[in-house]
Amino acid sequence: MIDNAVAVILAGGVGSRLHPLTKERAKPAVPFGGKYRIIDFTLTNCVQSGVRRVLVLTQYKSFSLQKHIRDGWSIFNPELGEYITTVPPQMRRGENWYEGTADAIHQNTYLLERSEADWVIVLSGDHIYRMDYAAMLNVHKETNAALTIACREVPVAEASAFGVIGIDGSSRVREFNEKPVSPVPVPGNPDHALVSMGVYIFSMGTLLKALAEDAEDSDSKHDFGHDIIPKLIKSERVSAFKFGSTQGRVTPDEYWRDVGTIDSYYDANMDLLNPIPPMNLYQSDWPIRTYQSQHPPCRTVPGDEGNEGMFINSIASSGVVISGGCVQHSILFSDVFIGDEANIQNSLVLNNVRVGKRAVLNRCIIDKNVVIPDGEMIGIDKEKDAERFTISENGIVVIPRGYKFD
Repeated sequence: MIDNAVAVILAGGVGSRLHPLTKERAKPAVPFGGKYRIIDFTLTNCVQSGVRRVLVLTQYKSFSLQKHIRDGWSIFNPELGEYITTVPPQMRRGENWYEGTADAIHQNTYLLERSEADWVIVLSGDHIYRMDYAAMLNVHKETNAALTIACREVPVAEASAFGVIGIDGSSRVREFNEKPVSPVPVPGNPDHALVSMGVYIFSMGTLLKALAEDAEDSDSKHDFGHDIIPKLIKSERVSAFKFGSTQGRVTPDEYWRDVGTIDSYYDANMDLLNPIPPMNLYQSDWPIRTYQSQHPPCRTVPGDEGNEGMFINSIASSGVVISGGCVQHSILFSDVFIGDEANIQNSLVLNNVRVGKRAVLNRCIIDKNVVIPDGEMIGIDKEKDAERFTISENGIVVIPRGYKFD
């Protein structure tokens, strides 16, 4: 257990590129992998790393996120100074909502001061990965850094979506450019660049001072990547922690995904269906925790016409019934019903969806509480689908939560 650190999870983003999945919920609350929410991965990392004081800063449409954390993550004893607490915007430093990642924490510095912690672990609630923050904290202390940034190598073509880092031979950060048009490659490896994962460890005094100074800067965007980090590099020791190099207890699978778009969200879910998935959900010494509602086991049964339910290379959660239908390379969340002769391929079917007889779904995401009529075909005729639904750049059809068919 890490007694002298507090984690702050930024979980208030709108997630506009994930619309319509984020129409009624915050991005960290979007379901993932058959039974989880996206934020479960960051929360699990905290618990497995021994971080037992966690603040979750919410903002946008946060009810389902707050409910999920209340129901599934009330696991610590406050009498021992342990907690996972959701913190809504409180406007303690003005009358505005959070104006950036740094401003979100600045408006809650009183909670950091009350914690009496020595270090602050700043995290995002919308990434899929496993990481032992204790290993990163050890590097932070060993290098006597004011700030340590977790980073990983990505192809240069993808690096413009991230903060790009330049380091010297001692892993000291010498340069940081937020989403540059022309990312600087890693020395000796022109095809890759070193990018920030949005995981930071600050020494408490450094963070409080930097936030206070940033709040007084009228030209600032009040963002860690744009403002806080570039300024600290000039005056303090900022270290880089390479993800996958020193992972502590967790198996270094080096899997990390920013599921910020429909296509990246879909692909990350589909990754779980690989024969050897790049991130193993079945790792017994690092289980991903979540809230689980009470449903019976999943099952396949013959349909009305005597067809046997088929289930091929897929994931099914509790309460799923496949009644004479066929499911291939798909993920079924809890309480899903698949009707006779229905054919589901390459799709994500979220909670409490009923798929009618002879319906066909291909490369779809069906959000919660939808009834697919008998014989409906989605993902087959793109022109027809485009008249009714959102279609991603890669052709994934998204049916919004509670959609009513004519």
